[in-house]
Amino acid sequence: MILTGFFGWIGRIISEYSRQILLGIGRTLLLSLVGTVVGFIIACLFSYIKTKKEAGIVGKILKGFVNGYVTIIRGTPMMVQALIFYYSFKMLGVNWDPLTAGLFTVSVNTTAYLTEVLRGGIESVDEGQYEAARSIGMSGFKSMLFIVYPQAIKNSMASIGNEFIVNIKDTSVLNVIGVIEVYNACLMAGNKYYKVVEAMCIAAVIYLIMTLTSSYLLKRLELRIGSPVKEITSSN
Repeated sequence: MILTGFFGWIGRIISEYSRQILLGIGRTLLLSLVGTVVGFIIACLFSYIKTKKEAGIVGKILKGFVNGYVTIIRGTPMMVQALIFYYSFKMLGVNWDPLTAGLFTVSVNTTAYLTEVLRGGIESVDEGQYEAARSIGMSGFKSMLFIVYPQAIKNSMASIGNEFIVNIKDTSVLNVIGVIEVYNACLMAGNKYYKVVEAMCIAAVIYLIMTLTSSYLLKRLELRIGSPVKEITSSN
């Protein structure tokens, strides 16, 4: 009877909240994918600033800003960042919705972690290749863009992919600003019927399917491009 009741409630929650759960899955994937892509793009610029050797006064200021940014964001939880960003911008008159604030938060958070990932990838490339590119007349920026970065990204592909997987799970903290993602959609159903365990089991299975599928696809991509396969721990 206990097992029947347990699975019966799981079926009822899925049946009644299927629309909200599907919406939550879509938003979780949207937040993770967009946040990772935007964070990667900005991290490419930040890692260039962080590893640039020929730096004048402006370069040193920018490098200090990037170092401070990475330290602060990596040293604070995404949940706290989401609350600060959401309500601070509200106070400044920015009337944004929770989903937009969530995308901003994930992008900002991911940027900090991928900046360090790409910095490591850049430093793994033989410095002689950069110097050889400079010796044939390429500028420092072009040498990084066409010689160093393709190899750095390839070397860092596993860590970039793992950051995406981490984001799938960590977007659950965005429920604090009202984002309806997988966790929040299931939690609403659990709270309505006082069946939180059943609802969270549904959420756990959904997260497991998404992360296992993403891991499989990313590993296939890594093997295809010849990227070193490795794992990293959760960033948050």
